[in-house]
Amino acid sequence: MFEHILVPVDGSDGSLAAVKLAVQMQQKFDAELMLLCVYRHYSLLEASVSMLSPERPENLDDSMQDYAREVVEHAKKYATECGSPKVRGFIKGGQPARTIVKFSEEHEINLIVLGSRGLGDVEGYLLGSVSHKVTSLAKCPVMVV
Repeated sequence: MFEHILVPVDGSDGSLAAVKLAVQMQQKFDAELMLLCVYRHYSLLEASVSMLSPERPENLDDSMQDYAREVVEHAKKYATECGSPKVRGFIKGGQPARTIVKFSEEHEINLIVLGSRGLGDVEGYLLGSVSHKVTSLAKCPVMVV
């Protein structure tokens, strides 16, 4: 029934709860589990006026990408601890809901499992409304935890 399960992650407790549930679904259906962290792309203007620490002089997109990578690695470790036999992680830049839906279409995802509330726009990742947008745009079933 579900061969490919996608969990968008942002490091929040809600996204980790979604990972835990997705691992249970993965085990039940012998599915492939994929984790995706979407980071927001910043324009040159936003990046030029942002406050980056002097120890990390790279641009804001690079910082966001690094953080997204850390979030995915943490979620992969958590999925493994929850019993996932195999999990793959991805990061993408863009608008969260549309990027999640596009990724799900490109990878033939059968089920998206995501938290109802993320870290919020201040942290730059999944917004509480992302779950609502994904449910209305996705062509596959979406389970909101």
